[in-house]
Amino acid sequence: MFEKFSREARTAVVSAQDDAKELGAKRIGPEHVLLGTLSNAEPGLRAVLDARGITADGVRTALAARTSEPPLGADDAQALRSIGIDLDAVRASIADNFGPEAWDRAEPEDRRGIFGRLLGSGHIPFTGTAKKSLELALREAIHRKDREISSTYLLLGILRGADPGTTELLGGRDAVSALRADLYAMLDHAA
Repeated sequence: MFEKFSREARTAVVSAQDDAKELGAKRIGPEHVLLGTLSNAEPGLRAVLDARGITADGVRTALAARTSEPPLGADDAQALRSIGIDLDAVRASIADNFGPEAWDRAEPEDRRGIFGRLLGSGHIPFTGTAKKSLELALREAIHRKDREISSTYLLLGILRGADPGTTELLGGRDAVSALRADLYAMLDHAA
């Protein structure tokens, strides 16, 4: 499928991996594909995005803020408390048993195997929703009888995937619907 991508779309997907790594993500999500697409948009797409106030810098800032949030916040503590779990007591117990910084340094186990850990593959996998967005981009191009998947189709695939986090980054469902209409109008005008 990658051979059907335009140069800008290929660059966007590669950029998504770089952005995910830079933001400390373990997997490439649709939000990273969005960021890669925004960073590498073709001129026509750039004009539509600029008109809507959607920028790579804005999305990058929002994603960085998401990743810097504590893993469990006040809402999580309240939800756990409702089922009889005291998060403060759990944190205190972890600190007593493993040291005061144990909570901060906890990371999931690396499952790449000995050679992957030693040599580092440099590649991080796509989430299921990111893969689905790429598949939906292909479907959008096929539906419009286009032979190439441009970054506009990447963005349409992301919008069609309706990932809640990505929808939030773009300003909500109404903003996504308006952006989708603008993208179709742009494609219709170009045809």
